[in-house]
Amino acid sequence: MKMRGILAVSEGSEKVQSMGKMQGMQKSLYPRRGRSIKKVLIPFAFLLPYLVIYLTFTLYPTAYSVVLSFMKFKGGNLSFVGLKNFQFLFSDPVFFKAIANTFIILLIQVPIQTLLAVVLANFLNKKLLRCKGLLRMIIFMPVLIDTVSYSIVFRLFFNTENGMINNFLRSLGMAGPDWLNVGFLSKAVIMIAMTWRWTGYNTVIILGGLQNIPMELYEAASIDGASTGQQFWNITIPGIKPVLLFSVILSVTGTLQLFTEPYLLTYGGPVNETLTIVQYLYKVGFKTFNFGAASAGSYVLAIMIGILTFLQLRVTKED
Repeated sequence: MKMRGILAVSEGSEKVQSMGKMQGMQKSLYPRRGRSIKKVLIPFAFLLPYLVIYLTFTLYPTAYSVVLSFMKFKGGNLSFVGLKNFQFLFSDPVFFKAIANTFIILLIQVPIQTLLAVVLANFLNKKLLRCKGLLRMIIFMPVLIDTVSYSIVFRLFFNTENGMINNFLRSLGMAGPDWLNVGFLSKAVIMIAMTWRWTGYNTVIILGGLQNIPMELYEAASIDGASTGQQFWNITIPGIKPVLLFSVILSVTGTLQLFTEPYLLTYGGPVNETLTIVQYLYKVGFKTFNFGAASAGSYVLAIMIGILTFLQLRVTKED
């Protein structure tokens, strides 16, 4: 009987001890769980301001514009019209005129800008060149100037009556043309302005690619008797191909979204000769208040940019 009592007491004490351990473990687990929850929530707390801004000013407007492209806004009310907004766009000759103008600027300006950027990048990459940092800064500086400011300055430069360009031509005994009111000349002014502003930006991008090409390749090619031109086409161009592609894609995308320069330099004239796609969408949306057609046009433009980017990547893809 004594033995049974002793065993019962020992079993009871063991149960008490195990229950105490369990309670202690539970107590120790709760703060750990609290700490782990805090660790999970803290990053989201830091992300919350960005997420609120992104949802409010990017995701919601994008989703709403998708809905709006199938709606008609009239008298403060929206009504579903299906594909009529897209039909309106593709039946409007001004829309096709805007597409044609944009692609003319793109096909002329982007290759010239890229070629100048490659030439300047090669110049800045020369070993014996002095003041490289200063020259890079000077070449890059135009992109730091506000788009509105430099567009107004170029409009003053090419003013027919008192512009600096025409005054200089008159001093040489030449008649200055009406730069901003003649079809192709007005496009040329826009291209000159864009090239001046963006060439330095693309130069710095391409220069970064040039500096990653090992100099040993050029030294080996020189020993083998390769000319400067052969080295350029067989070493430089393949070496900067990814960077060059990136630069061209940025330029093409930016030109397709061109708005400020033609809006301030030529106002889209003369007779829609410099009207771009984004300018057309602006007029449709904010002058005729056809927000549905403007939203539909923005997605047509997005599809164009996607197709052109895909084609560029496919054409330049390595075998």
